[in-house]
Amino acid sequence: MNRTRQRREERARSASIGEQLLALQTLSVGELADKYQELYGIPSRTRNKGYLRKRLAWRIQELAEGGLSDRALARIEELAPLAPVRWRTPKASVVSERDPRLPPVGTVLTRSYQGTVYEVTILEKGVEYRGETYSSLSRVARLITGTAWNGFAFFGLRPR
Repeated sequence: MNRTRQRREERARSASIGEQLLALQTLSVGELADKYQELYGIPSRTRNKGYLRKRLAWRIQELAEGGLSDRALARIEELAPLAPVRWRTPKASVVSERDPRLPPVGTVLTRSYQGTVYEVTILEKGVEYRGETYSSLSRVARLITGTAWNGFAFFGLRPR
């Protein structure tokens, strides 16, 4: 192949790559995810538009021009053990403890609201109001008032 023809093919290929990269800017997240699956052969685990565009741009160029050289890959393998660990360790499952702001189990809280006295009993897990158990004081306050309230403020356990 002569040199002129080789240059023409190179320019045509780079124009095609450029057009593909520009086209990424107009794709929706769903279309980017579809393109990701097309180019990588596996579904994307993210719906982050910017991340998908970067990964797709890399892949388009990699397929057209070739990926990292063997020398670069070898160097990465050589340096990898020396790199600081950046991955976060999985968080241990947090055992939810009883809210320390709640009074002791068995305490009866009373509140007068619009001329009616309401009583709530503190349980180990939740609160009891009119014979039913609720997960929070806020839920009971909402039932009583019909509006969203901070349960601790409504029952006088903290200032409003």
